[in-house]
Amino acid sequence: MANQEDIFKKVISHAKEYGYVFQSSEIYDGLSAVYDYAQNGVELKKNIREYWWQAMVQLNDNIVGLDSAIFMHPTTWKASGHVDAFNDPLIDNKDSKKRYRADVLVEDYVAKIEAKIEKEVKKAAKRFGDSFDKKQFLETNARVVDYQKKADGILKRLGQSLENEDLVDVKALIEELEIACPLSGSRNWTDVKQFNLMFGTKLGASADSAMDLYLRPETAQGIFVNFLNVQKTGRMKIPFGIAQTGKAFRNEIVARQFIFRMREFEQMEMQYFIKPGTQQEWYEKWKEKRMNWHLSLGMGEESYRFHDHEKLAHYADAASDIEFKFPFGFKELEGIHSRTDFDLSQHEKHSGKKLQYFDPEENKSYVPYVLETSIGLDRMFLAVFSNSLKEEELENNTTRTVLKLPAVLAPTKAAILPLLKRDGLPEVAKRLVDDLKWDFNVTYDEKDAVGRRYRRQDANGTPFCITVDHQTLEDETVTIRHRDTMEQQRVQFDEVKGIIAKEVDMREWLQRI
Repeated sequence: MANQEDIFKKVISHAKEYGYVFQSSEIYDGLSAVYDYAQNGVELKKNIREYWWQAMVQLNDNIVGLDSAIFMHPTTWKASGHVDAFNDPLIDNKDSKKRYRADVLVEDYVAKIEAKIEKEVKKAAKRFGDSFDKKQFLETNARVVDYQKKADGILKRLGQSLENEDLVDVKALIEELEIACPLSGSRNWTDVKQFNLMFGTKLGASADSAMDLYLRPETAQGIFVNFLNVQKTGRMKIPFGIAQTGKAFRNEIVARQFIFRMREFEQMEMQYFIKPGTQQEWYEKWKEKRMNWHLSLGMGEESYRFHDHEKLAHYADAASDIEFKFPFGFKELEGIHSRTDFDLSQHEKHSGKKLQYFDPEENKSYVPYVLETSIGLDRMFLAVFSNSLKEEELENNTTRTVLKLPAVLAPTKAAILPLLKRDGLPEVAKRLVDDLKWDFNVTYDEKDAVGRRYRRQDANGTPFCITVDHQTLEDETVTIRHRDTMEQQRVQFDEVKGIIAKEVDMREWLQRI
């Protein structure tokens, strides 16, 4: 476990050192669980957002975009259930005075059981070699079966207690499992209490007449209240989707794990409006579509898994998470939810306006059902970044730190390096920069020995380094070096653009879906 913690610490320090993520207002000692995206981070984030948007909106002729306001009429949040039910179960440790999410304490306990299973699998795989059958081992090994039974039983009980709002049993479960405060090791717990996560603010010039508002805790409601506007102005036929990316805000009391759980974060959501009765079919379709999108980035099938919800939200009839293997274990990256007609019906009720679709084939109006896909952009950023950071042993007994970002997402696609700062090499290199910058984000680097510059670009995640040397002056050829393999090839000046494009073009990557 310590090893995983060390890996995660390296991820956090690398993100700062190479200009990806900074602590917000750091000169004032920062603000807990609020982060700024730095010069490279903002590019990576933009590229992830664009990769999602192109796959979701541009490649689907029945999905359109929206950018709704962060402020919404306060009744919106009454209708959506956020005012009454948007809570986290919190528990305090009386000795350390630290506050925790009760459900996360239990989930972390289960993660330790899962780590034991993983350990048993690794030992057996080593013992049996090529003849090892993982599936059979998981189903038949007595110790593993016991571990799995225990883990499933704990999660089931937690899910039922939270669904029934039986906070007394949640505390009882923590006590029965002898879960201690991670900081102090103390088991002296308070009762579990619910805490609302919405940030409140005021709208208006004077305190007397000001209206109570909330910063939106999710982007979905902006889509639901605009359902009819988009449907009519876009002449959309069911099934159709509305996609949106944007900021959301949650007063996370126990924000942690770097940018995994923040107070200000960005979501990428799509609400798909469908005919009642077809939700199961669309649920399965979107689960597959979204998993294929993730897999297209080449971060390994073993890094993902589906986790079906034991505890369904009150409005859902099916829900599954795509979980990703972060340095701190498998955690939720994206949710796929069958939301039934809850949202539109609630807004109909609270607004007094009809939010229905007239189906010309059925010759009747109905409130559509909704299938949601929702992914945290910051979590996706962390998934990509943490998965890409590698320490590699090289043949000459040295190591290199390399950020093997999917090339399509890399902030800088190529670094142009003159071998020396003289003999006209910088001028030729800058000519190449001027040519390439119309198509790609490129950088120019002339400081230090070329080997050191290669290392710097490797750690920065730049897929290509292009070196201009004395031979370039003679025959207009350059050396292009590939980040992942460190292979170098001599190519003509005018071939460079095509080589880069083949590796970084969104079209090439999205076709894998």
